[in-house]
Amino acid sequence: MAGNEKSKLKTLKVIEILNKYSDENHPMSAADICAELAKEDIHAERKSIYSDIDVLRLYGYDIISTSTPKKGVYMGERDFELVEVRLLIDAVQSAKFITEKKTEVLVDKIENNLSKWQIEDLSGQVYVDNRNKNENETVYYTIDTLSTAIRSEKKVSIHYIKRRIEAGERPKNEEHIYTVSPYALIWSDDHYYLVCNNEKYDNLMHLRIDKIKHLEKTSLPARHFSEVSDYKNYFDSADYASKLFNMYSGEPKPVEFICKNDTLEPMLDRFGENVKIQKYDDEHFVLRTNVASSEGLVAWIVQFGGRVKVKSPNDLIYSVKQKAAEILEIYD
Repeated sequence: MAGNEKSKLKTLKVIEILNKYSDENHPMSAADICAELAKEDIHAERKSIYSDIDVLRLYGYDIISTSTPKKGVYMGERDFELVEVRLLIDAVQSAKFITEKKTEVLVDKIENNLSKWQIEDLSGQVYVDNRNKNENETVYYTIDTLSTAIRSEKKVSIHYIKRRIEAGERPKNEEHIYTVSPYALIWSDDHYYLVCNNEKYDNLMHLRIDKIKHLEKTSLPARHFSEVSDYKNYFDSADYASKLFNMYSGEPKPVEFICKNDTLEPMLDRFGENVKIQKYDDEHFVLRTNVASSEGLVAWIVQFGGRVKVKSPNDLIYSVKQKAAEILEIYD
């Protein structure tokens, strides 16, 4: 191997080969590894492969020796298990704000944690429907710039696209320019949202990341979120998101629901396992929580029909009644 510059990479190539071509069902012998190295123009003796494997094990790689289905070695524990890779791929594929092109790139990167045999098995199990994928290729850079602005507590200038109905078959795009103080990025209902404050108002607003056409971080200091929200020391994104419905903003307030017993699971899914629940009668329970009262909340309640009833507050009861009357009028 003297004089062969590529031979200096041999140990690194060995772990690369094991990562790509070996798993529990496909162990590799020293001869197999030598054959793959030869494709890289690296000559190696079988004895040297055993030395490389000892070094890699010492470094921390989980390289397992086996005699079944044949004698050899394979990569054991990886950065991600097969089921974890499956979950990550499913999440990327279902995220509407990630474009079809970026979806393919990300899936390829995630699959690099598997052997080629595991990738083949996985590819036959995963179905991708890209018909509803976003087409804005700048989403990645937008998220990165917004993250930087949030950390540095600077305002950003945003060119935001809204759609409006005009004569013709397709909605028209309308561009708005906002200067906002960014506080958090929230993934909700397969969309990414920026939670921010428009400098013209004293409240929080939500902007969909994929609707941002142009973005620029300014040198202006951001308005502190304590001036426009209930949070004082830090903006609790998880708590804030848990009180929203369909990303409609609103003032959080105590709410009581009388619910049919068969709605228990969706209620726990929405409000969490620690929400306050009390038996009402044999067929109903009472749920108490704090949520932002908004059009999104009203629409969410209406979907349950007569299985969920608002007990309080009165203004929410009125809003639900009004929405139900509007629906009835349309169909009457």
